[in-house]
Amino acid sequence: MALNFHTLRPAKGAKRSPKRVGRGNASGKGTTAGRGGKGQTARTGGRNRLKLLGMRHLMLQTPKLRGFQSHHAKLPTVGLAQIDKAYKNGDSVTPYSLAKKGLVPAGSGRVKVLGGKLKKKLSVKGCIVSEPAKEAITAAGGTVGA
Repeated sequence: MALNFHTLRPAKGAKRSPKRVGRGNASGKGTTAGRGGKGQTARTGGRNRLKLLGMRHLMLQTPKLRGFQSHHAKLPTVGLAQIDKAYKNGDSVTPYSLAKKGLVPAGSGRVKVLGGKLKKKLSVKGCIVSEPAKEAITAAGGTVGA
């Protein structure tokens, strides 16, 4: 059989007749017509705003996940080895200069400097510096400031 406009038919089972409710008890969907008991839920436009109120409602509604997820984003980190490659001796390391050199994302604001090996004398300003990194910077003759 050729496929033409007058021979097109929906797939078998694709078209279903709607459920006929409220046509007497013998139909199987009489009396309450599948709407359950009395009250707001049985009416058209019902079932809206029928929620628990108060704190318990919030607790039940929030998705429960394992573990802990902080609302605060993690600071971008950069190691001293990366700084050692990118900067010259006597340079000043700031979050802005780190972003300019592409070591941290631009506009990140605060940056954390982690430990590693440092051979150059650098001054680190405006960054959060870990203890091992602070020791390495001072050992190389650099300074860590606010």
